[in-house]
Amino acid sequence: MTLQHEEIRRPLQPGKRGFLKGLLGLSATATVIPIQPATAATQPPRRPGMAGKRYGMVVDLRKCIGCQACTVSCSLENQPPIGQFRTTVLQYEVALPETDAPAMFSLPRLCNHCDNPPCVPVCPVQATFQREDGIVLVDNERCVGCGYCVQACPYDARFINHETQTADKCTFCEHRLEAGLLPACVESCVGGARVIGDLNDPESTISRTLKENSNDVKVLKPGMGTSPHVFYIGMPDEFVNGIDGQASVRLVSDH
Repeated sequence: MTLQHEEIRRPLQPGKRGFLKGLLGLSATATVIPIQPATAATQPPRRPGMAGKRYGMVVDLRKCIGCQACTVSCSLENQPPIGQFRTTVLQYEVALPETDAPAMFSLPRLCNHCDNPPCVPVCPVQATFQREDGIVLVDNERCVGCGYCVQACPYDARFINHETQTADKCTFCEHRLEAGLLPACVESCVGGARVIGDLNDPESTISRTLKENSNDVKVLKPGMGTSPHVFYIGMPDEFVNGIDGQASVRLVSDH
């Protein structure tokens, strides 16, 4: 028996490498890979999260100074590869009405931990999942780095980690929350612009903040139907549906 025949008969290696080899071995005519929507019944057992809680975050843009302390502290805490970030603050140059001098607008960006996360059902290996407390995570042992979830996210909040070759994103620092600590970005915010907490608790700081500012609370891309749970206070209407991956000049109307 030749070596070539032996290689043909050798079974694929288990795990993500075997899965990718299987994809590459598909017929060229099979251009669509069927995806089964993920449901609670089909999801493998994982850490369920904190029962009875629903975590969310408020970003008060009136207090954000664009210092990037959140970006730095997140990188130190979670150690993504150099040049990749789980959260960052985009700087936009905006033209204000009746003035020649442009102004700067800072918009922190991160995973929105949606109630209806579009990244979950597109994952062919069910690596992306949502805990009972609303936090969306990636199981790196299952992720094959196909990038479907990266494309599905309407908030540019996901990326393929250069080192692990798996999907990566903000986790609300769930490991810190479980230890009774604040996420790194919240703890390091010099202006106190970020607030995280349990939305199911009407007496929590985040619930009271949302109630006190109910007329000025917005979310990104509400028309997508994802029900994002990162809320912004003080965000101009022009940014609600017009956010993208790059900073740009925008005309902001006078409110």
